[in-house]
Amino acid sequence: MAIGEEVLSREEVLRRASALIPRIRERAAETEALRQIPEATIDDLRAAGLLRVANPARFGGYGHDMDLYFEVAMELGRACGSTAWCYSVWSSHNWLIGHWPEEAQEEYFAEGPDVLSSSSFATMGRLEAVDGGYRLRGRWGFSSGSDAATWVMLGAIGPQGPRMVLLPRADYEIVDTWFVSGLRGTGSKDIEVKDAFVPAHRVAAVMSPDMRSPGFELHGRPSYRLPAMSLMPFTLCSPLVGMAQGAIDEFTARFRGESGPGRTADSVALQLRIAESSAEVDAARLIVRTTPRETLDRASRGELPSEMEQATIRRNYGYVA
Repeated sequence: MAIGEEVLSREEVLRRASALIPRIRERAAETEALRQIPEATIDDLRAAGLLRVANPARFGGYGHDMDLYFEVAMELGRACGSTAWCYSVWSSHNWLIGHWPEEAQEEYFAEGPDVLSSSSFATMGRLEAVDGGYRLRGRWGFSSGSDAATWVMLGAIGPQGPRMVLLPRADYEIVDTWFVSGLRGTGSKDIEVKDAFVPAHRVAAVMSPDMRSPGFELHGRPSYRLPAMSLMPFTLCSPLVGMAQGAIDEFTARFRGESGPGRTADSVALQLRIAESSAEVDAARLIVRTTPRETLDRASRGELPSEMEQATIRRNYGYVA
């Protein structure tokens, strides 16, 4: 490992995520009121070493693949949906950066392993080719976790078609548009770029299914053999599983220990409904655990998903949500 001092096992990562549940739950209302993740929560995630779970080992990661941050997001979602959502998004970007040219990766992690980046993948920007790179202009919506981020990943249309662009915080503005009823704490605000120069190494066809990524050669991780969007959508459905489990936990806690004539907890209809709901959550969790793992195992053997397997992956993450 080039940066970072600890190498955490999979079990230790999940133990640390579980240990944060009480503090994150206590801050859930504050997170909603702030409309962004509190600094104290980010400090807790950083201190626990959770922000670097998805990093390539060269940049402070622990040698695990992206399926582990899906697990962490499911755990954190039990306490605060917004925190789990932003954690999962930030982690996905620290994995996704491995698809960029090596120079961009070095630049991104130059300040250390606990980098936070927001994004908006829709191709709302326009790239104009200039000497040494491009000029970028545009405005994007739904950039979750943007307040705490020091980088952003944005979709744009350039001379060669759709591209992803990597920009440091000084090159864009955050426009506060996030006044919503759900997931308020994600701070999913707009990003505006009026006119920024982007060097060529920070523009890549990351989402193209036939892109030749440098990730596997640089990092040897099975996920970098796959098209970037093969497993990325599990980034957003894994927090939902945690949120659903949190609802089950909260609901059952209200009736635990109740019994006797006329008590709500003895309602057969309620018992059937909670049994069905908990089974649905368990099934969704099983899909989030097995589909990425099986796909990564095949990728480690050099096997890319067939067209039918890709369709099954899409079916699975849609069904989980």
